[in-house]
Amino acid sequence: MSEKIFLCSICNINSGTCKEDCKFCSQSVRYKADIERYKQKPMDQIRQEAINARDNGALGFCLVTADKGLTDKTLDFVCNAAKEVQEVAPELRLIACNGTASIEQLLVLKEAGIQAYNHNLETSEAFYPEICTTHPWSERYETCQNVNAAGLVLISGGIFGLGETQEDRVSMLQSLKSLNPTSVPINFYHHNEALELEPNSLTADEALQLIKLTRETLADAQRIMVAGGRELMFGSRQAEIFDNGANSIVIGNYLTTKGRVMSQDLEMLKSLNLDVATSV
Repeated sequence: MSEKIFLCSICNINSGTCKEDCKFCSQSVRYKADIERYKQKPMDQIRQEAINARDNGALGFCLVTADKGLTDKTLDFVCNAAKEVQEVAPELRLIACNGTASIEQLLVLKEAGIQAYNHNLETSEAFYPEICTTHPWSERYETCQNVNAAGLVLISGGIFGLGETQEDRVSMLQSLKSLNPTSVPINFYHHNEALELEPNSLTADEALQLIKLTRETLADAQRIMVAGGRELMFGSRQAEIFDNGANSIVIGNYLTTKGRVMSQDLEMLKSLNLDVATSV
C-alpha cells in the first residue's frame, strides 16, 4: 500500500434523460426512478464542482451525460463545459463520459481539452443482452477502440452484481484487457427499487476478491478504481480495497446516488498512511 492514490470526481452535467433500457441504470426514463433530471447543468455549478473537486485532492474530473451517445448538441455542451473547467481549475485532468462516440467526435473533445474518455463494457458480451436490448455490447467495445484510435486515454471497466456468473466476470475482464485501458473503474451495482434487477447479492469478501481478480487480470493498467457502490458494498471495510489492488477511488457523489463527504475519504487515506496522487 505504498503507492499514491488517484482521486477522481464525477460531474453529472445531464441527468436522467436516457431512452436506453439498461436495467442497472436509474437514469433511463423507462423506469421512472425518483432521481433529479435535467438537460444541462448550469455552467456556474459545473465550475464550482470542479473547484471543490480540485480543493479536495481530485486529479480527475469527469463530465458525464446521460444519453446513448454523443449528438452535435451534446458534443458542443461538453466542449463548452471543458473550457469552463479549464479556466477555473486547469490542474484537473478532464475526462468525458458521453456514451457511444466516433473517432471524429472524440477528436473534437480532444481539441477542447478532454484528455481521457470513459466508456464501460459493463459486463460480458454473453450476458449483456440480459441487461440491455436497445444497443449491442459490440457498440460499447467499438467506442473503446475509437478512444484508442483518437489518442485519448481509455478508461473502461464494468459493474459487478448484476446477476452475472463468475464466468461472465472473467470474460468481461479479458475483454477489457484486450483494450489495454489506462484506468479500470469497477462498480458494484447499487439497487434502486424502480429497477427490475434483483439487489446486489455479493458479499464484501466476494467483492474484495473481484477487485483482486481485476488487478491480476489487468496487470498493465495504471489504475484500478473502485467507483459506484463502494460505500454500500464495503461499509466500514472500505480501507480493505487498497489491500486487494485498488489504487484509485471516486470521491464525492456519483451520478444519481450520494457518496461520502469528500473529507471522510481524505481522512481514511490519511489514517492508512496513503498519500493522494498530485500528478498523473
